[in-house]
Amino acid sequence: MDLRFVPPDLRRLDEAGAELLACCIWSDQWPMRGLAGLLDWRLAGRLSALAREAFLLGELGEVLCLPGRPRLPFEKVLVLGLGPRAGFSEATFRDVVAHLLHVLEGLHVRRAVVELPGRAEGLMQAERAADLVLECVAESTAHDAWWLVEEPDAQKRIAQRAVDERRRPLIAEQSS
Repeated sequence: MDLRFVPPDLRRLDEAGAELLACCIWSDQWPMRGLAGLLDWRLAGRLSALAREAFLLGELGEVLCLPGRPRLPFEKVLVLGLGPRAGFSEATFRDVVAHLLHVLEGLHVRRAVVELPGRAEGLMQAERAADLVLECVAESTAHDAWWLVEEPDAQKRIAQRAVDERRRPLIAEQSS
């Protein structure tokens, strides 16, 4: 799978060229922040309305699929629940990413813009989040590309981590 980056900016997200956009929400945070907050604005408050109606709760394991068009260039928008913010952990991150992979495979989506769980709030380091995503996706051939929603400084750190990881087997071979 090819990892690419896009900053959390609606105009730049529009240029990604993916089939689906996935964002995350907490069960105990209002108003919505991160990518969900941007989407809510672009969708004229639709996510907030669904939350007010208790149709969208943000509970761990919850997935809501909405049409993206005509307000967004994506066919589908997925909103993933993370549960309460205080309960977030690396295990939560793995569970949500695994669930996302399963949903994307079921929808036959190969190219997606993804906001990684906890990243908008800085609850997980960018490099660690990228490592965990690659571990989760390692054996899957069902995904072509993900655009990770990251700020420019995090994009650089993740890219450098990828370069370092590619060098590691070469360094091990040279030292043998």
